[in-house]
Amino acid sequence: MTDRSSVIFENEIAPRDRKKALRSKRSFARRFGDDSGADYPVRLAPNPVLYEPLGVCDLRVNEGTGDSLPFDREKGLIVGNIRMGFGHYRISIAMASAAHALGCKPYWMDLNSYPDTTCTKVIGAQNDLYSLGSRLSQRSKLFNALVWEPMNCEGFRKLSYNASDQKMTELMAPVFRNVPKDIPIIGTHVWPSQAAIHAGMQYVVNAIPDNWPMALHLAEGSVHTIQTRNSYLGYRILNGMQGRDVLRPMPPDSLVCTGHYVDHELVSNIPADCDARLHRKERGEPLRFLLTIGGAGAQKEVFAAILKHLRPAIMNKKAALLVNLGDYRETWDYLQKAVPGLGGAAVTHFDDWADTQGFCEDALTGTAEGVHVFCHSDIFEAVYCTNLLMRACDVLVTKPSELSFYPVPKLFIRRVGGHERWGAIHSAELGDGTLECEDIPHTLQMLDLFLDEDTLLREMCKCIRVNRDAGLYDGAYRAVALAMSLRDGR
Repeated sequence: MTDRSSVIFENEIAPRDRKKALRSKRSFARRFGDDSGADYPVRLAPNPVLYEPLGVCDLRVNEGTGDSLPFDREKGLIVGNIRMGFGHYRISIAMASAAHALGCKPYWMDLNSYPDTTCTKVIGAQNDLYSLGSRLSQRSKLFNALVWEPMNCEGFRKLSYNASDQKMTELMAPVFRNVPKDIPIIGTHVWPSQAAIHAGMQYVVNAIPDNWPMALHLAEGSVHTIQTRNSYLGYRILNGMQGRDVLRPMPPDSLVCTGHYVDHELVSNIPADCDARLHRKERGEPLRFLLTIGGAGAQKEVFAAILKHLRPAIMNKKAALLVNLGDYRETWDYLQKAVPGLGGAAVTHFDDWADTQGFCEDALTGTAEGVHVFCHSDIFEAVYCTNLLMRACDVLVTKPSELSFYPVPKLFIRRVGGHERWGAIHSAELGDGTLECEDIPHTLQMLDLFLDEDTLLREMCKCIRVNRDAGLYDGAYRAVALAMSLRDGR
């Protein structure tokens, strides 16, 4: 196994940082074990939620040697991911959707779903820590200003951070032992990409999610894809990743700008969905706001304020609310207490996937009034619910995360982490989203602008069409084609 923590793109890491990275790996091994000698069996099984619409099979590790679908060495494509919030799952679904549309067979490999492995134990601990930080950042302005924003913006930016991650992900490589090494893999988080390279996977694409260049996202040995032109040079020259040092750049063939990672179902229906939004506005139908709760469950107070503010408009049938709680049922308990009368007025769609699918399908051509709340304990249903609702909504209300890049009019509430700032900036420049509303009063002001006039909605739909014609939302297709071309030598 090559040591990728000592030299990163021909830039030497300081001895103290190399020692720190090694100590960190040893600490994880003491806590969670070192299973580098394990011989975990692997098998393929249809994903209960995503197999029917997208052909997705789960790549299961260490679950026995029962019946398995065969690996397709010609059309198979692994989508490597982790569950850390919903963002990486959402990008993975976009890749799987594009792969399915292009005739490939997507295999879902979630490194955070193999409970008896060191890999999953390490990721689980990191996920818990990150979720805690996200929630604390929303409760404490001091913690956010002194710890969370600097860490997410500058701490993760450093090459030394990448060096530590590279050592840590050596502990994740064993889950790939019996995975065919010649099947291309797209990692939608850097850890699956790094682990795949440590394990000897031959064709690795590392799909970088954020619009702020950070060394956190580097997986040397892979081809890195980015969604925006304005982050290209930041990554290419490793800008600011070792203080003010001028670093050796990434090789030109290791970095590709693909455009936004978006699902085939959303991209292919952009004209119809934009037309439907404008027609609803012209007919005076309730304006449909879609509120999404992220995987960390943060920002509940913002959503409570939105619900209170829109209540008169909902009663007068000027607005309708679609709220996806993800898998955070406790958020519903909070919102009912924070917004008196909400529980009795809302229609709930909880853990009934057929009901949710039926509602989303009907809403595409029918009417939607009042408040509809969705919650699913299954992670795939929790995430994919937003995808289905996006087509039927008029305005998506979200923090500027991975959803910044989706082709739907967007109202951005405040970020959770400094790196997310740049998603809102990019979207506002493209014209398909608002500026980031960093407090509740500005969020409510933007809601009123959408409600009281048609300028914002009309202009955003226009820009979404222009962006589509320019191919800006085709990033998932291009990432899939790139991964397959690596194997085919094109």
